[in-house]
Amino acid sequence: MEAPRIVCDSLVFGEAPRWKDGRLWFSDMHGEWVCAVTPEGDLEKILHVPRHPSGLGFMPDGSLLVVSMEDRKVLRLKDGKVSVHADLEGHYARGHLNDMSVDDSGRAYVGQFGSDTYGGEPQQATTLILIEADGSHRAVADGLRMPNGMAISPSGDFLYVAESSGQRITRFRIADDGSLGAREVYAHLEVRPDGMCLDAEGCVWFGAAMYPQGGIFRVAPGGAVLETIRDDGWRGIACALGGEGRNTLFLIEAQRIAPGKIGGPGNSRIRAVGAPAPGAGPP
Repeated sequence: MEAPRIVCDSLVFGEAPRWKDGRLWFSDMHGEWVCAVTPEGDLEKILHVPRHPSGLGFMPDGSLLVVSMEDRKVLRLKDGKVSVHADLEGHYARGHLNDMSVDDSGRAYVGQFGSDTYGGEPQQATTLILIEADGSHRAVADGLRMPNGMAISPSGDFLYVAESSGQRITRFRIADDGSLGAREVYAHLEVRPDGMCLDAEGCVWFGAAMYPQGGIFRVAPGGAVLETIRDDGWRGIACALGGEGRNTLFLIEAQRIAPGKIGGPGNSRIRAVGAPAPGAGPP
């Protein structure tokens, strides 16, 4: 692969990239903004989320869903107006909400820390939450070790979940009502996976922030590492396949990841590089 080019290098802490309508949408988590950027680097701030935005997704009508981490809400931006799509405070587990994947019908799968990680609590196994298109919600899987980045297969039959503290990617079969059935380990890993995407060859791209093995990785079923992208001093956070034909891999990276050590703009960046296979499944 050629060397990635810089798209944007002015972020505080980028996360949760999604490709839509010619732009990469993402959360600048600790900058408290949802943003969109063109492949040429034209950046627009879309929505201020003071309790820290994370997972993003789009409803069938084009409205935007945003995870608000600290107050455990999923917000909906429609026609310039913000509403609470689902309030998960007091449900399911402690700690912040995290990443999210939204299917073509508007169902949203939401991960969570499972404990007050920033407060020093040890991480515990936790649940994965399904939010229906009408905002109702329920737990659909348990025993997960910090469910983080997620991706849905092109057929809509499978959900891939990065279990960060479990150091694995788990795959669930999705039932017609959105419930999750049989699970299997797609890949055991030596790193902690974060934001991910699928490609047309059945492989998974994901970010992993922990050194010395951190970076952006492409793995095949079983965990064989096919591609690795690293840059000294930068940690892989998340990635998405977009651009024309979804043949461009967008990388979100950061220098520091601990909230108390993150400075201001310039701590995080987005780079882009041509991918060996196009993206697959909901972007």
